[in-house]
Amino acid sequence: MSRIGKKLIEIPKGVTVTLDRNVVKVKGPKGELQTTIHPNITIEMKGSEIEVKRQNDLKLNRSLHGLSRALIQNMILGVLQEFKKTLDIIGVGYKAELKGNNLLLNMGFSHPIYFIPPAGIKIETPTPTQIIISGIDKQLVGQVAAKIRSIRKPEPYKGKGIKYSNEQILRKAGKTAGK
Repeated sequence: MSRIGKKLIEIPKGVTVTLDRNVVKVKGPKGELQTTIHPNITIEMKGSEIEVKRQNDLKLNRSLHGLSRALIQNMILGVLQEFKKTLDIIGVGYKAELKGNNLLLNMGFSHPIYFIPPAGIKIETPTPTQIIISGIDKQLVGQVAAKIRSIRKPEPYKGKGIKYSNEQILRKAGKTAGK
């Protein structure tokens, strides 16, 4: 049995979950999310708890069991409190600023980069070297953060680029001076 998959999911007050065959809809104070669960996974509501079960022990079903439970749990957490990712910009002259809803990045290229966030994502820049991405969909927040980071990944010699705030960059030693 999957350790994560067999845990029950508690539905907190203020959150409503509706099941329609394989479609799970979660509505809460921050918004509404929905996802489609694989047909081999069954979802049962028991009062204020949700139980996720699998049909048999095939490898596919075992892998989908924990995944389905985690997806539903993340949807419930997202509509209660938003998920956040923080990015730091390191490098001389590298900066970010908001122009309306769009993010303007100066990352040392010959041109500025405009990033248009998808619907449901809020971007803030408290300082020119910090970007905060927030939203109710955990997968979308992570995807947007990864996309912004991929514009200029941190390089291993000086650490210049865009990195997650909790990311450790392995530094390499540069060239040593000649004799």
